[in-house]
Amino acid sequence: MPGLVFRDATVVDGTGAAGYRADVRVRDGRIAEIGSGLGGDRVVDAAGLVLAPGFIDMHAHSDLQILAEPDHLAKVSQGVTLEVLGQDGLSYAPVDDATLEALRGQLAGWNDDPPGFAWDWRGVGEYLDRLDRGIACNAAYLLPQGTIRMLAVGWSDRPATEAELDRMRTLVATGLAEGALGMSSGLTYTPGMYASTSELVALCEVVAAGGGYYSPHHRSYGAGALEAYAEMVEVSRRSGCPLHLAHATMNFPVNTGRAGELLALLDDALAAGADISLDTYPYLPGATYLSALLPSWATDGGPDRTLARLSDVDTRERIRVDLEERGSDGCHGVPVDWASIEINGVRLAANAHLVGHSVAESARRADRPPAELYFDVLVAERLGTSCLMHVGDEDNVRAIMRHPAHTGGSDGLLVGDRPHPRAWGTFPRYLGHYVRDLGVLGLEECVAHLTGRAARRLRLTDRGLVRAGYAADLVLFDPATVADTATFDNPRLPPAGIPYVLVNGVPLIDDGRHTGALAGHSIRNHPRKA
Repeated sequence: MPGLVFRDATVVDGTGAAGYRADVRVRDGRIAEIGSGLGGDRVVDAAGLVLAPGFIDMHAHSDLQILAEPDHLAKVSQGVTLEVLGQDGLSYAPVDDATLEALRGQLAGWNDDPPGFAWDWRGVGEYLDRLDRGIACNAAYLLPQGTIRMLAVGWSDRPATEAELDRMRTLVATGLAEGALGMSSGLTYTPGMYASTSELVALCEVVAAGGGYYSPHHRSYGAGALEAYAEMVEVSRRSGCPLHLAHATMNFPVNTGRAGELLALLDDALAAGADISLDTYPYLPGATYLSALLPSWATDGGPDRTLARLSDVDTRERIRVDLEERGSDGCHGVPVDWASIEINGVRLAANAHLVGHSVAESARRADRPPAELYFDVLVAERLGTSCLMHVGDEDNVRAIMRHPAHTGGSDGLLVGDRPHPRAWGTFPRYLGHYVRDLGVLGLEECVAHLTGRAARRLRLTDRGLVRAGYAADLVLFDPATVADTATFDNPRLPPAGIPYVLVNGVPLIDDGRHTGALAGHSIRNHPRKA
């Protein structure tokens, strides 16, 4: 019989069921057979290794890098075979020329702005078509609510008119019809944060009608976090839209040890019939662009007006008070601790000395107030600087990853001088550190979180499980040695203990060797018929 056979593997199938020993044959991009004594054109001795479904990254920021650097080693090497793009309410489709130009600057700290890159799409379907011209792993897309608000309303902090709301509804419906799997929000980022609860409900009604789900980065992960989560549950209840909470955690000292309160809120909603899931990354620091800390009023009107405010002495002082004394909404309602904000990516060589140091440390070295250094960097870099926020709590991270609605998401930024290591290490870190070393999750349960449960949220009927007839998105790993090796000092290191990764039946990691194959394609929504 032709095909590739993994012989005598321990199959952990993505359902949470106990692993079992079997041979698995792959042929024509599919799992052809699971049994014993199977033969093929090529046989891989998998004794002592675990064969699992490929991992699904439910929160990825590879929107540009999956195209600009198509080998995509960061994700492929850790066993990711599908990632969900268009996160946090900000991405590059649908756009017009002016909106795209603004986004290229605003999101440079997330995605870079590669010189010479061909921006040859404007609509969602065109973007998905661009992915289908050659990507390493599969990719799905969420409609970015902030981008859609830019198109319909602009950058203003005001309610949408009825005509503007109708346009946003149309953009959402069109994007779903063209293949988006749902909609995301970034409710601490401009201009998406200017949307009211009722506006979000109106858009989520369209998402629900189109068979999608809503994935919000809600209004606060710090002070007011529980109220922010409750608002998202209410949006889901009122709209009838399934809810997937992005990088769900409780951050900052104000929330130390409070994960149980969040989980109680979600369990109550689930018991009442809500459709809720969530994702997390297994690290304490977060990552974003440095200007995200600014209060929303300071970013009203878009990047040019933001830069003008940052260049005005009196306005700088008003912003400083909001940041350092009151706690801006961009900093989750918590007064900023400059010692916890580490610059990890800059656009200008003149600022390279800031990378790897907190704003507080760099300000001490320069004998300047931290806020003044912060403002000057934003102006010089035209808001394109990225940062780490050291605000997490280990007990919260462990408690949330145990929840049965949990899935895995890297939230990984692939660009910058020293990106967060989660971009290269999230999935092996779950399996090595939290499963093998700490026992926070059992192996079969963890694999289910990272595969089958994620596929169920995405409504995929032929991925996420090791099952005959399913797409051969597979990862073979050694449970004794699998580990993340990427660190904050050296964040671009591939993991250990993952010798094989297949996407649509094609080996991308083959006996530890990166093949460079471009075997992925877009995963598109198929709306329910009326």
